[in-house]
Amino acid sequence: MNIEDYRAKKKVVKKLVLKKSVKNFISRCLIVIILFLLALIMIKSNTSFKNKLIKYVYEDNLEFTKLKSIYEKYFGKILAVDKIAPTEEKVFNEKISYNKANVYKDGVSLSVDSNYMVPVLESGIVVFMGEKEGYGNTVIIEQIDGVDVWYSNISTTNIKMYDYMEKGGLLGEVKGNKLYMIFQKDGKYLDYKKYL
Repeated sequence: MNIEDYRAKKKVVKKLVLKKSVKNFISRCLIVIILFLLALIMIKSNTSFKNKLIKYVYEDNLEFTKLKSIYEKYFGKILAVDKIAPTEEKVFNEKISYNKANVYKDGVSLSVDSNYMVPVLESGIVVFMGEKEGYGNTVIIEQIDGVDVWYSNISTTNIKMYDYMEKGGLLGEVKGNKLYMIFQKDGKYLDYKKYL
């Protein structure tokens, strides 16, 4: 086999691999679309299914980390975006600093400086934004490790529901000088000392 034959064979193999990966990606997308459409049809036609879905997603706190791991187990990663996208340099990359910590209801009350800018402890998805009685404006982030972290008494930046937050990124600003935090997993409240 000469060098030209080798190069031609290598070119053909590359085309086949590319073709196969494109077919796999398209078939994964089609499967996801079909499942999504089936779920929409079931919601529209079956009130019982709709009520169960709403209860599971909104009341029982659907864990996105479990969905992600199940998806990756059966379908793999969607795209290797981290290899394609350029790395960005973070402007805000902090850890939580506080003057004093006191037990407060199911979590902790942290004494911080006025207008303290709140960083995210661990990467995760925003699963709740709104008022919580006794805590004020609250953002709940489901971290990669499955722990739900409540950040309360804050005014948020430009975040929305289901945004992915990076570890150390800016979440918002404390109203006054008290930051309330709760750590929860599988419906159980956890000791804040392990996380701060």
